[in-house]
Amino acid sequence: MRTKRTKRARRPRAPTGVADDARGGARAALAVQYAAPRAGLPARASVANWLAQALPGRRTQITVRFVGGAEARRLNRDYRGRDYATNVLTFAYGGPGLAGDIVLCAPVIARESRERARPVRAHFAHLVVHGALHLAGHDHERGRDAAIMEAAERRILARLGFGDPYRSR
Repeated sequence: MRTKRTKRARRPRAPTGVADDARGGARAALAVQYAAPRAGLPARASVANWLAQALPGRRTQITVRFVGGAEARRLNRDYRGRDYATNVLTFAYGGPGLAGDIVLCAPVIARESRERARPVRAHFAHLVVHGALHLAGHDHERGRDAAIMEAAERRILARLGFGDPYRSR
């Protein structure tokens, strides 16, 4: 008697933006939102690469949102009590792994890049890495903490092929 062969069920591929770990569980989920004109902003693949280098092997659920000046100013005012548009804001959430939002203000980043004579792509990479390190628990409010965080940023950006973001200070 012949037995009927059945095809093995294939595990469905992870949806776009989610990488699987060896056990099949999601380890990196990324959403990128463009709430500002997209011209000149980094592609999702670049953002994913920068985050992967900043948080290697970490279980993450991150939204990166590119915004204009009005939204950045409102968020900075509402959550930090500072009434101006800042370059990057990080909002960490609880849960397994690292979860949070990184909000990048495109016009502020473009202006800072011009003022510092740095490539805008390098500045975006720096601020994505900076936000990721905040999600990982780094802070820069005290001198020693700032030195540790800046050293980590330099190492990560060097691996990505970018120069020292603090060199011109």
